[in-house]
Amino acid sequence: MSVKNQQRDSFIEWCRRGEPMIWINAAAVSISAIAVIGLLILLAVRGFGHFWPADVMQAQYALPGDEPKRIIGESVQTESVPIEQLRSAGFTLDTTEIFADRQLIKQGNRDVNGLDFTWLLSGYLSDISYPEDLMVVERREWGNFYGFLRSVKEGDVVVADGSLSEAELWAAYEQRIERAKSLFEQIETIEKKQIGAINYKLEKLRLRERSLALNENLPVERRAQEEAEIAAERAELDSEYSGYQSRLTALYTDIHRDSITAEVMSGKVVELRLAKIVHAYKPNAMSVLDKAGFYLFKFVEFLTDEPREANTEGGIMPAIFGTITMVLLMSIVVTPFGVIAAIYLREYARQGTFLRIVRISVYNLAGVPSIVFGVFGLGFFVYTMGGSIDALFYPERAPQPVFGTPGLLWASLTLALLTLPVVIVATEEGLARIPRSLREASLALGATKAETLWRVVLPMASPAMMTGLILAIARAAGEVAPLMLVGVVKLAPSLPLDGNFPFLHLERKFMHLGFHIYDVGFQSPNVEAARPLVYATSFLLVLVVILLNF
Repeated sequence: MSVKNQQRDSFIEWCRRGEPMIWINAAAVSISAIAVIGLLILLAVRGFGHFWPADVMQAQYALPGDEPKRIIGESVQTESVPIEQLRSAGFTLDTTEIFADRQLIKQGNRDVNGLDFTWLLSGYLSDISYPEDLMVVERREWGNFYGFLRSVKEGDVVVADGSLSEAELWAAYEQRIERAKSLFEQIETIEKKQIGAINYKLEKLRLRERSLALNENLPVERRAQEEAEIAAERAELDSEYSGYQSRLTALYTDIHRDSITAEVMSGKVVELRLAKIVHAYKPNAMSVLDKAGFYLFKFVEFLTDEPREANTEGGIMPAIFGTITMVLLMSIVVTPFGVIAAIYLREYARQGTFLRIVRISVYNLAGVPSIVFGVFGLGFFVYTMGGSIDALFYPERAPQPVFGTPGLLWASLTLALLTLPVVIVATEEGLARIPRSLREASLALGATKAETLWRVVLPMASPAMMTGLILAIARAAGEVAPLMLVGVVKLAPSLPLDGNFPFLHLERKFMHLGFHIYDVGFQSPNVEAARPLVYATSFLLVLVVILLNF
């Protein structure tokens, strides 16, 4: 036999053993794993790099024929653009080059400059330096501020200025910003917790009073007693409210006492109230260890703080909480219904044409666009079920709805309905793989059908059930379209969980990581500032799905 025939026979035998499919499957799995890992690395680098305190440059910038001007800001990215494109945009450039480099500079000071970001041609930047006294101020409004600290004021009195050393001037600022932060925390505690609890109790009293007015069969003596109790409780709450309001007035007066003045890149000196400042730091004077500590602080703040500045600043804690709570509620609902439905279809239902139609309907239901489920949830859960619940149990709240409006409960039920086919199909496939001989052996040993199902079949089918649940969680956590109709909002004023009974308020609207990504990425008025947060939030959404699966 020739060598060529031997090679052909060996190749045919290799194919018969199925080794090509093994290599193809291994390659497909490897490519998928590399793609997923690469995506996670991209999201992490592009997102979490945003929290590193980048150096801030000072430079002179002058285009041909223009007066030089001072530029202060962070260099965000650099790209090459054709010279002809720049000339068509109105730039007068005397160069023979084909391409020119330009930098995206985050200059901040939106209340002074009008724009947070600006594009500058790298070739026209000169005298680039990184002064150690250049500071970055994170504000509660108007984004970042870049400039040089010139003085610290207490009321209208300057308590520290350029006559002191740079370290002494900065120490005077840090002393007063800590005081402002403490006052701000006190104000937030009073407004959100203490006054919030009083308002909640006052609303309960109002509803109780409204309920009395609707109850025409109540005896006169009982009505008078109830009204007297309500009046006494309201007077006590009003007294507490007045006390907190007086304290708030004093705190607001106190927090607006201190301010600083700073010089911006145009040379103008502006005044900043410390009440409007979140942090201030000097990145050019920070060591690598200092920057690492600040980075960790910013990352923790991103995970635990509330959003601000149209969701382009601050943290995403409400979105993380809303996503996890909704997915857990959805899992509690979809798991028993999906598993029971699959058990009935596989183990108890009589096989026939009707059952085949039911299975086909379940399979088709898995392919229905998610927005259709959102419309169904809005019409059935919110308006029908929620409206009925309000009419039966909350007549005193009319016309203000309680459950007759989109909220956490209806969003969870809508996504449970959306993912129900996934759990049914996965569980039924797992039950179908259990050999019939095992069922017959259990029955032959005297076990009932229910005992056989509970002790033999279900334990062996549990991996398939978990697969269905994992797929349901992954899909529910990433859905956005139906949630926009049944409960998710851009910014929730309060979490569904608080210290007021019943503690978990399923009727409240909530924030969601998926919708937060959509809102920040496509609805933000400041696209460049929002882009890193889109990457960071996307990475956290993937991480939340993985943790929920565990």
